[in-house]
Amino acid sequence: MVEKAPRQPRGPGLAPDDPRLWPFAAAQLAMDACFWWLERGPAKQGESSLPWTTPNRVALELATMQLRDCSRTRSGQPALVCAPYALHRALIADFAPGHSVVQSLQEGGVDRVYVTDWRSATPGMRYLSIDSYLGDLNVAIDEIGAPVDLVGLCQGGWLSLLYAARFPAKVRRLVLVGAPVDLSIDSSLSRLARNAPELVYEQLVARGGGNVSGEEMLRLWSRAPNRDDIVAALQRDLSDEQGTALLARFDRWNAETLNLPGAYYLEIVNGIFRENRIAGGSFVALGRSIDLKDVKAPIFLLAGLDDGVVPATQALATANLVGTPPAFIAAASEPSNHLGLFMGARTHAHAWPRVAEWLRGDLPGVLARSA
Repeated sequence: MVEKAPRQPRGPGLAPDDPRLWPFAAAQLAMDACFWWLERGPAKQGESSLPWTTPNRVALELATMQLRDCSRTRSGQPALVCAPYALHRALIADFAPGHSVVQSLQEGGVDRVYVTDWRSATPGMRYLSIDSYLGDLNVAIDEIGAPVDLVGLCQGGWLSLLYAARFPAKVRRLVLVGAPVDLSIDSSLSRLARNAPELVYEQLVARGGGNVSGEEMLRLWSRAPNRDDIVAALQRDLSDEQGTALLARFDRWNAETLNLPGAYYLEIVNGIFRENRIAGGSFVALGRSIDLKDVKAPIFLLAGLDDGVVPATQALATANLVGTPPAFIAAASEPSNHLGLFMGARTHAHAWPRVAEWLRGDLPGVLARSA
């Protein structure tokens, strides 16, 4: 993740040091932290122009997503990768050979892999809420066949955790990677989300016509990542021919943004990041209060030691909130920034094979934190 200062918005009568811009600057910093993606270039809506790395088919068309089936066999335990529904597409889970969560799971022996390919919000989706996404996630899992192994990436992590608490019988094992859950633990994200007034977030939604516009945010606030930023995310040198191709692919992926439903976005900002309702036990999902102690499935927590968005202490603290016995919780920390947890070559060489082995293993896992 690139930590960046907001670019001054361009508009009539707004000087760079105009105090009227300060709340909007604070809001954008909070939004950047909430959605953690590198941003560059004009946004593209509709279908992605980038092909997926792993051959797949669309198994189900839902209002919120296309369920992508990357499976190599029709039998065996299924794993569903719950991609982040943030400002960029789910291709973050299948970016390129050697940089793909799907590929690493398959190479580790997990043959049935699915991915939530979230849709960009249209005007008709502006009232969709977190419940809408949990409901469609439930339909997708019923289509795949419960129980599934849920692999939640970043914001897909807290969504997966909510799902596992709401439907515990449908989740066999749970992997949470760089997932923010307890926002009471100090981080740049928790501070920024709390400090901006709620009205600022509402104005951002209003400016997007009821949705949060990825194109608008990029146009007003983007800062292009430099080559070193991308090297850190992909965890490899980019000076050779393959590196040049990866750089171009990253730039294209980075430019393709998603709009987010305004109702969904405000629920996240207020209920999760500002009020910490998931960790605090006051979040209501699909009509029921969520108690994380209802989650008793084996859990694997993966954190980045250099993650400035979800610090390792925050990512690993989820172990203390769930009802899973300590003997059934595995955890690891990698020398990685946030994006590197999903895209980094080194992380895919070291951490993801361990995740795949843990998913396939007969034993649910043991607590084995690495410093």
